[in-house]
Amino acid sequence: MINPAYQPPELLHSLNKVQVNALVLGSDSYYDKVKQLIPDLGSYTDYAIRCAHAPSLKLLILISERKLRGVLRLQDVLSKSTPESLDRVRQVQQRIQPDDGCVILFTSGTTGHPKGALLSHHNIVNNALSIGRRLLLFSQPHRWCLCTNFCHASATSVSLVTCLCYGAALVIPDSLFQAKAILQTVQKERCTMMVASPSLYVDMLDAMRDHSLKPDSLIIAAIGSAPVPQQLVHDIVESFAVQRIYAMYGMTETSPLIFQSLASDAVQQAAATVGVVTDHMEAKVVDPEGRMVPMGTPGELWVRGYAIMLGYWGEEEKTKGIITPDGWLKTGDQFVLQEGGYGRVVGRLKDIIIRDNTNIFPIEIEEFFITHPDVMEAQAFGVPDPRLGEEMCVCIRQRACTALSEQQLREFCRGKLADFKTPRYFSFLPEFPRTATGKVDKLWLKKSVMQELDVSGQYLAMQ
Repeated sequence: MINPAYQPPELLHSLNKVQVNALVLGSDSYYDKVKQLIPDLGSYTDYAIRCAHAPSLKLLILISERKLRGVLRLQDVLSKSTPESLDRVRQVQQRIQPDDGCVILFTSGTTGHPKGALLSHHNIVNNALSIGRRLLLFSQPHRWCLCTNFCHASATSVSLVTCLCYGAALVIPDSLFQAKAILQTVQKERCTMMVASPSLYVDMLDAMRDHSLKPDSLIIAAIGSAPVPQQLVHDIVESFAVQRIYAMYGMTETSPLIFQSLASDAVQQAAATVGVVTDHMEAKVVDPEGRMVPMGTPGELWVRGYAIMLGYWGEEEKTKGIITPDGWLKTGDQFVLQEGGYGRVVGRLKDIIIRDNTNIFPIEIEEFFITHPDVMEAQAFGVPDPRLGEEMCVCIRQRACTALSEQQLREFCRGKLADFKTPRYFSFLPEFPRTATGKVDKLWLKKSVMQELDVSGQYLAMQ
């Protein structure tokens, strides 16, 4: 599953990373993006894709009524089914094992390029069963409002497969997942639950006030994927009048949820923690040497169990770097396990920027800006944001006798970086501060930018 926000260079990397044979386009708006990779696509007289940049790509399938050159419509593909082809599908189904790979979801990694996390049927189905059990979906019929793209594990495992397992209706408001449209859908379809990021809840609360929308059918609200201000949890409960609110924590590599609130938790418990470890999973917090620390002591969270991915597609060494020989996955998050079993995220050991529900690795952004002819060095990092969790800032050291502007750099990003990877803030410095070993002192840069932007108060309020 490929993020529709990816620009052509990011799309090309993803296609080649997993050697995609067929690409399904969710709408004809993606046709122009693909044409940038295949310039002569508009002159095709057949459907056999010939792309020198992505040699494995053989077929494009479009979910649309329009007929476009070089693309098969999904309805045309379905109409070509025969009894013989259906028999072949059934034969393949009989050979599928629970531990076989099921889906590849892209996630940022230490190289700065997206890595393909390979998840199994066993991973996804059992995580969905566990999620639904915590949500008490077996107790009554539910209508689940989807709030994110299917390229995210929160939509695939948490929403889609969970609804299939428990017979809940999955309601898809639109392809853009805008706050007003989601609220209108909840009202019209009488949705009883939703899972959304903190930033989307903030937008929905604003839309409720601006458009006099007051959904009254929600029973359950769940929140996760980014740092959650405690006040926001209380605002959600009050404004939506939900009966239960759940905190969630996980990552793509864990299918994804590994911590979740209990149905009996008070609102304050959901606001202050990410719940308790998912059923049938193990969790421990360790020091830098991998030794467990006492309850209540910060350390790195490691998890083990059925939900751990099969590995990164074609990345054996990177898989070994995150999963130990005895099966523990290193989350890279600084975590506290409390005596009662509840967990709390207190920081991140790895230098990932989490903007909304999307991970961005700084090195990818830094390497991109260095390709600009007037940029000598670039340093990227996240700064706290009350709505999105974090926004990105890039510090630029430009070449002598040049006069780069923020607008020029934004134009440089256009068509090359997805919108969510384009920095919110830029800072221009003649020199970067350095440590005693000669490395750029990124901590000093971050503190300096936070003071300049006056975001330190926002950060403290979120902790």
